[in-house]
Amino acid sequence: MIRKIVVGLVALVIVVLLFKFCEFKKGDNSTLDYNTNLIQQQIVNVGKLVVTEGHFSEVITYKNQEKYLMNMLSFEKKALIVVNADVTVAYDLHQMKYDIDEKNKTITIVSIPKEEIKISPDIQFYDVQQSKLNPFTGDDYNKINKSVKANLAKKIEKSSLKSNAQNRLISELSKILILTHTMGWKLQYEGKVIENESDLGKQVKM
Repeated sequence: MIRKIVVGLVALVIVVLLFKFCEFKKGDNSTLDYNTNLIQQQIVNVGKLVVTEGHFSEVITYKNQEKYLMNMLSFEKKALIVVNADVTVAYDLHQMKYDIDEKNKTITIVSIPKEEIKISPDIQFYDVQQSKLNPFTGDDYNKINKSVKANLAKKIEKSSLKSNAQNRLISELSKILILTHTMGWKLQYEGKVIENESDLGKQVKM
């Protein structure tokens, strides 16, 4: 009789322990699901258009000559051109690709979209001089527009606009880094575990 009671109590304890273990596993999975959903939501929040704006100005002189009669006669056209341009450098983080490894609690940034540079020049002509034999044409305006954009592109490369845009990008991505560290997850990019914002900056600017 006592033996049966003992066996019954042991069986009851085993059942209780199994129940508790199942509840623990269930809770662990629920926590993992919650953490994963929270991280996905943060990435969605970060996934936006990051835009940095700049303004550039320049003054150029355009000249062109048409020569006739073995260069004995020439007809020149020229103009003073004032350029004011608004420039934007944008990262569309909606296009960022990433992978979430729930088992190893790791987020891997697969790719970050390349910056998109948009140049919107306002070109004004002053002191225009031309002749009937060498007037301004659509071809001249196309050449001027192309030259203006090429000069502006060089100025943008030498300016701090692109680096400012990268800093804003890193600031947005750091929100993911902070959340992963808070939750005990890891963030990876370009095969490297990102420990801090400095690591992130180095990888993004490579």
